[in-house]
Amino acid sequence: MIFPGREWQEASPASQGLDPEGLRGAIDYLERHAGQDGARELVIVRNGYLVWRGPAADKVHGVWSCTKAFTSTTLGLLIDDGKCSLDTPAREIVPALADRYGEVTLRQFTTMTSGYRAVGDEPQGTYVHGPSKTPFTPGLEPLFSPPGSAYAYWDSAMNQFAHVLTRVAGEPLHTLFRRRIAEPIGMDPSHWRWGDFGQVEGTSAVVNGGAGNQGRNVFINARELARLGHLFLNRGRWKDRQLLSEKWVSLATSVQVPAGLELRGAPIDGRGVYGFNWWVNGITVDGERKWPGAPPGTFAASGFNNNDMFVIPEWRMVVVRLGLDEGTREITDAVYGSFLAKLGAALRN
Repeated sequence: MIFPGREWQEASPASQGLDPEGLRGAIDYLERHAGQDGARELVIVRNGYLVWRGPAADKVHGVWSCTKAFTSTTLGLLIDDGKCSLDTPAREIVPALADRYGEVTLRQFTTMTSGYRAVGDEPQGTYVHGPSKTPFTPGLEPLFSPPGSAYAYWDSAMNQFAHVLTRVAGEPLHTLFRRRIAEPIGMDPSHWRWGDFGQVEGTSAVVNGGAGNQGRNVFINARELARLGHLFLNRGRWKDRQLLSEKWVSLATSVQVPAGLELRGAPIDGRGVYGFNWWVNGITVDGERKWPGAPPGTFAASGFNNNDMFVIPEWRMVVVRLGLDEGTREITDAVYGSFLAKLGAALRN
């Protein structure tokens, strides 16, 4: 396993155990079942070598809910530093949560089981999963109670979570992530940024978006995002430095939401397949793998507009597919599962 320096080292697919024709077939399949951006922003890394990159792999744009994986990574850093724990009550950090959300913990925020609802969270057209433009103002009625009793994919809860973490950190999450993760792994500062809400009342630092909505998402290209995937592939280690504890990486990318919970609030279903803001190839409530054909250890960051990054430890591989084309065609879990199955069939070692 190697690590990129300023640039990724490129290698032929065959040199890294991938049959070129099989790889081309998998990519062709993805192109046929994607929107207009096809595989233009596709990046495939194996053993640390860049073996495929589309012609638009350096295009920078928002990646929507892939941002959530950045948010949970800052939680991991703060836990590693002993500044909080998964079971820290959020009210101890943001007192305004004490009244209606006093039992909510950081664990419940990062697993989407908090029940938090903000003022202004009424559906806005087809956007029904926490669209509030005032996410830091707690709503009078939670989505469900007690916390932990149901799963609800909810964006305003993630933005409030980022607010909580910002207070724990004492600095913007972007600053923390840049210093502890982005700079050590060589993410080009001109090719990524993290949108924010500005300074929130009671907080001395600006609050970056925790959810990826309202334009406060991470803006990045496929090549730079693959570096974060490569860090997680290597269990938080980059060359000879452990940047993020192996324990955190293992927990964050394992199933943390029981399949038996009730689903509330939105049809986006993480039961049996959600970790700490990472999607996991666990068993859905229907008894199937989330991505049929992919290894069980596969996990992913996923966002609107067909923005997805897959980490596949069994194959020593990172796959990033970015785009702005969900309006023309959504890439479904079934399609990704078939694409990954075809990619796996191309492996020779």
